[in-house]
Amino acid sequence: MGCCGSHDHDRHRNCVCEVVRAIKDIQDNAVEEAECSECSSCFNEPLGSLVSPTRRDPVDTRVFVLSTADGTPFHAFFSGENNACVSIFFRVEDVFDNCCATLRVLVPGRREGGNFVPVNLVSSGDKCCVDLTKVCQVERFRASNDCITVDLKCFCAVQCIADVDLGICS
Repeated sequence: MGCCGSHDHDRHRNCVCEVVRAIKDIQDNAVEEAECSECSSCFNEPLGSLVSPTRRDPVDTRVFVLSTADGTPFHAFFSGENNACVSIFFRVEDVFDNCCATLRVLVPGRREGGNFVPVNLVSSGDKCCVDLTKVCQVERFRASNDCITVDLKCFCAVQCIADVDLGICS
């Protein structure tokens, strides 16, 4: 049996893989003019319409979260942010082969006095797990230099969070 209950991943398309491929295409084809949309979805085009249909600021990233078979947010590590080192937020860099992807780990943060302050998502009493109450504190994102390669067939859900400008394409 596969990661999410599918018996044969080669015969059936994986919806998480298809969504991440769509996010990659939308990022690659980012345009300035936004279209209105009632519902936020990972398929909203153009890039920038997820946050605001009338957004005029440049954006280069659709931030998303992946969930495992038990509904837990998938997490990865990043370096260089003092005590914050775990994130559940990603940017797709590449999709290749049979639903493999290279994801950039994004640093979760919040605004304090106009400055970006990383949010430590790991519970202080628990060294292994993401504290979901801290996820609610995340308002901003910054690109890390850390990437992870994943098999998209091993995830059951993808949720798009925001369209942001990380300055990656500049």
